[in-house]
Amino acid sequence: MKLKEKIKAIQLRKAGKSYGEIMQKIKVPKSTLSMWLRDVELTEQQKNRLYVTLRRQNAYKGAKLLQERRILRTEKIITEAKKEAQKMFKNPLFLSGLMLYWAEGDKSERFEHVKFSNSDPAMVQLIMRWFREICKTPESKFRICLHIHSLHCRKDILQYWSQITGIPLSQFYKTQVKPTSLKHRRNVLYNGTCAVAVGDRWLFRRIKGWRLGIMEILKLSNEPS
Repeated sequence: MKLKEKIKAIQLRKAGKSYGEIMQKIKVPKSTLSMWLRDVELTEQQKNRLYVTLRRQNAYKGAKLLQERRILRTEKIITEAKKEAQKMFKNPLFLSGLMLYWAEGDKSERFEHVKFSNSDPAMVQLIMRWFREICKTPESKFRICLHIHSLHCRKDILQYWSQITGIPLSQFYKTQVKPTSLKHRRNVLYNGTCAVAVGDRWLFRRIKGWRLGIMEILKLSNEPS
């Protein structure tokens, strides 16, 4: 029986198969396979194929390992954040800021962007205070982008939102101006929409954990009743 397996293993190796591929067809230890195939020479083309295959396999294993580590770290962050939510539930700033972000913030798990957009300066001030005092966001991580209709462009509008957010103009993205068919401004006090972005995907996961923690406290469910 072993002789037949050895002959088959040699044939597969001469065909350019890797040890892993051979072991899928012949159930023998790798040490036995190495002894059987030690005198089998591969062509340069076969060696190149096996080299490319090995690199792809290693790259896949590396990516899979990183993914597994990311999932474990994410689960840990969310679990810890849920516990934090229970401790901070009675903190007015924590709860009001979280509810505001839950309603108006970016919650897409595909990109994991922390982003809040609103045209109400009071709401923007509240979320900025929440980011600073509750999330402990470093000032360098804030980025601001304004979305304005062409009728509402003013020279002082950047400075206005810089004062509201407390973020210097050097951390503002290019203002997005939207064309409009209107010929007159209906609201002369309109200052556009301010989008506050924070470059921190771990904060995104922490916010998710806080939200899930509040849902548990309030006995809310993601599933329709």
